[in-house]
Amino acid sequence: MSAHIKNFLENRKTSIIKKWFDLVIDTYPPETSRFLRKEKDPFNNPVGNTTVKSLEALFDYLLNKSSQETLVSFLDPVIRIRSAQNFPPSKAVGYILFLKEIIREELTNEKNSHFSINELSALDSQIDELVLMAFDIYAACRETFYQIKANEEKNRFFKAFERAGLLTEITAERQDLL
Repeated sequence: MSAHIKNFLENRKTSIIKKWFDLVIDTYPPETSRFLRKEKDPFNNPVGNTTVKSLEALFDYLLNKSSQETLVSFLDPVIRIRSAQNFPPSKAVGYILFLKEIIREELTNEKNSHFSINELSALDSQIDELVLMAFDIYAACRETFYQIKANEEKNRFFKAFERAGLLTEITAERQDLL
């Protein structure tokens, strides 16, 4: 990222993150959205708190490019929440793309900002990388949820068979049947 666009974004960080948070929160049902926007206590509103902290960290990552492990630690909590809330993949990770729209809006509002197509394309590529990483996290979370659900179903059936007397312990004398 060029120093020119980096300075532009750093100067507008607070405004960009507020707009980004508002767009993310708008992906929730209206009543939930109002609560997430209004409640500032992190203990009463862990989703809102986690989301805003993650957005700030993701924005800083775009500007300063820390390690990929650091990036995953910023993406994981929000993606995990959104996957647990049964957001479809496009909605669970699509919130990252809102950043492109917000940056374009900020550029349009700034009369003296002149950025090359290459600068904007490089920024868009970085944001696209975030989306792809977020999708990988989403897929891993959903896989874990399905594994847990499958294990719960399996345990439920085994317990039902045990109660019905259809399962017995295999004793040493019955090993020869195996």
